Parts: sequence; C-alpha cells; structure tokens
Amino acid sequence: MGRRTLVTPAGPLVRGAANGGASEPRTAGACRPPGRSNSPGLGVEGRATVRVLVVEDEVVLAEAIGRGLRRQGMAVDLSFDGADALEKAAVNHYEVLVLDRDLPRVHGDQVCRRLASQGASTRILMLTAAGAVEDRVQGLELGADDYLGKPFAFSELVARVRALGRRSDQPTPPVLARGDLVVDRARHQASRAGQFLRLTRKELGVLEVLLAAEGAVISAEELLERVWDEHADPFTNTVRVTIGNLRRKLGPPPLIETVIGAGYRL
Repeated sequence: MGRRTLVTPAGPLVRGAANGGASEPRTAGACRPPGRSNSPGLGVEGRATVRVLVVEDEVVLAEAIGRGLRRQGMAVDLSFDGADALEKAAVNHYEVLVLDRDLPRVHGDQVCRRLASQGASTRILMLTAAGAVEDRVQGLELGADDYLGKPFAFSELVARVRALGRRSDQPTPPVLARGDLVVDRARHQASRAGQFLRLTRKELGVLEVLLAAEGAVISAEELLERVWDEHADPFTNTVRVTIGNLRRKLGPPPLIETVIGAGYRL
C-alpha cells in the first residue's frame, strides 16, 4: 500500500505502509494557536459555539480533528463506529455531524440515512476518501448536507462546519445584543458600552446562549450540554465558575441573574 496524506489541524499527517503507524503532525512553520489573537480588534479568545460529533474510525485522525475544532471554540464529541454515533445522536443534540462513510458496525451511509429519515435537525458533513463526483452525489442523496473529500484543508473543514451550524435549528442572528452588550458572531467580538471584552471560548459560548435565549432561563445542565461536551462532569462547578468570571468581566451594572433552582438568564 502507498502512503496516504491526511490534512490535520497541525499540518499533513502521513501514514506509511512500512509500519502502519502515523508520524507526528508536521507544520511548515511556527504559528499562533487557533482561537487566540493579539489583534487589538479581536475582543475574544475564541469563536461561536457549535456542538459537533466527529465520527471517524481512524482514531488518530478523529482525535486530531477533535482537538482542532475545540481550539476553534466548538464542543466536540468523538465516535469511532456507526453504532456508537447513532447512540450519541439519540441522547445529545448536535448541530453538526462530521461523518466518515466507511465505518465499522454500522456503515456511515446507514447512519446518514437513518438520521435524515428521522427528521433530525443535525446537519451532516460527510468527510471521506471517496471523493469522486458520483460519490458526492450519492452522499447528498442519502441526506448529507455537505461533502468534503480527503485529504482536506482544515480551514475549509472549519468553515463548512460553521456554515452548517448556522443552518441547524432556528438560525441565530449574526449580531446578538441586549442593552449595551453586543456579541458580533461573524467577527467573533464581544463588547459592552463600546469596550471590547476579552473572553475565553467557554465564556463567549455561555454569553451567546444566554443572549440567544432572549431572557429565558437556561439551566446549568443545558449550558454544559451546549457549550462543553459529553466529557463534562454534570456535578462540576465549572458553569458557576464561568458565570462568575463573566459577571466580573462584564462589569456593573450586573446583567446575569441567577434564578435559584432553575438556572441563569440575562
């Protein structure tokens, strides 16, 4: 078998026939980690929250994609076979499913067909080595919303996932505002009274969810599900800590209200 090159968040990942293993990701040069910026115009350390399920049986590639998407501020779960993917999709809400086709246990085509037939709001991006025109047509006819062949540019994968995330459920406006608080989702900026706020990815995600709720109460459990991922401990105080940090960064007068026994609202 020849060598295959798969593009990962850190650069090309080469799998060789000699040992069947994967080399360390290689980059062309030093770069600033995604999700952070020293630009004075960028007011956050992250991007809009999208919850994603990556379904890929090549563990190294799946984990590399997961790390890269998390650095872009997304909440990411991983599945390594089709049966596990269906189980996770049944109990969690994902905006986007990044789906390989050639999966063990349940083929990716069956996963796609089943979710599409159930009317699930999850948008499906097929990510597969089968990239011929007839393969793409077949994937879209199965119910996929988009199709990306391997090898791929990671920046394109991120852009496609974000585009699909904007199409899931009810579309969220590109700019969310309440009083003097503004979150520009397209520019990944948050400000209050015209002053940029430097927020972590999770703080920005929580703020977006609360703003989009338009005053409705959002429980800590829902914040964990939508901003973090399946590995978040439901008994952790991470939501409370994040809310506390947000309140401090937002400054007076206070905007986030704690509703005892229910959750939080703006």
